[in-house]
Amino acid sequence: MKAEERAGEPRRTNLSSAVTAGTGVERGVWAAPGRVNLIGEHTDYCDGFVLPFALPQRTVVTAERLGRPEWSVTSTLTGETVTFDLSEPVTGWAAYVAAVVWALRDAGHDVPGARLHVDSDVPGGAGLSSSAALECAVLSALADLGGLDIPLAHRPKLAQRAENEYVGVPCGIMDQSASTLCREGHALFLDCRTMATEHVPLDLAGQGLAILVIDSRAPHQLADGEYAARRAACERAAALLGLPALRDAALADLSRLDDPLLVRRARHVVTENARVLETIALLREGRLREIGPLMTASHASMRDDFEITVPEVDEAVETALAAGAYGARMTGGGFGGCVLALVEAEKLDAVAEAVHTAFATRGFRPRPPSPPSRPRRPPPILKGRAPS
Repeated sequence: MKAEERAGEPRRTNLSSAVTAGTGVERGVWAAPGRVNLIGEHTDYCDGFVLPFALPQRTVVTAERLGRPEWSVTSTLTGETVTFDLSEPVTGWAAYVAAVVWALRDAGHDVPGARLHVDSDVPGGAGLSSSAALECAVLSALADLGGLDIPLAHRPKLAQRAENEYVGVPCGIMDQSASTLCREGHALFLDCRTMATEHVPLDLAGQGLAILVIDSRAPHQLADGEYAARRAACERAAALLGLPALRDAALADLSRLDDPLLVRRARHVVTENARVLETIALLREGRLREIGPLMTASHASMRDDFEITVPEVDEAVETALAAGAYGARMTGGGFGGCVLALVEAEKLDAVAEAVHTAFATRGFRPRPPSPPSRPRRPPPILKGRAPS
């Protein structure tokens, strides 16, 4: 089956007629991308603003429908096969697959049993949303296998609920939205309260720019309590201020908080939301180089107020800036992961080499920087066959 494109929409496939009829498809291949967040960290669960774009790296799920309520998933990366029926909790990497099945069933959908095979080149533990890519690819596969009527705009919430309630990671809605909704050549401006979206042009190559993605190799773990602690602090600060969420706070409001830690956490969210809006204004005017200082200010806020950076990512940011980057920041939930650096395309190799040298001096060992990133569209279903 060939994919069809509609201007202004994510690509879809002509499997939609079979899915709409409620019959589903027998088998197929589905994919969803990882993402980087240009700016807007830890704002999504505060009803704030984010600006991610999709990466070319993706998670691919090959699936076929079974005639019984059982799911079997095999990972190319681990070589493991896990079979479950939700009668008992599923743990480890397969929990993200089981979580999607659980969320769909809990929402009232008749989820077909399936045999799934997962492969991915989205680096795990790097803050590039490998978990969301897995969830969204599995969700699309199960929806089409079962002929489930789930509009594209509703899928991020289902995937988020799977991760929040089954896996136990209190993430916001950004990652799943990016993996589902991003468009090639654009960043996704998402209002996490209203779920309104705008595809903001991000033509890096057209201005001779590139974004270097540097994997620090510092372990990136969100389920160990630190992420949850940051979210709880933000919710506590909003409650003390009498606000629905920190999205509604102004800097002047923070003087009413007595706890210095809550002041720092809230200040990051308030200023980060402002930085997202400033970045979008610059992108709309095509002033890409001028977003660099906002990226760097975002990193400083994550380091000093939100306290979620580690020495490896701080070193990568400082070295990239010294080597000529317009701006640099950690991306992702924090405590490790990747750094983005906005650079002249012709200086990309020099900046990458400077980071390698600095890491060697400090005894850090990063993965090689990724090739220059440009916004990609989430891949469509690659092929599929309707039941005969």
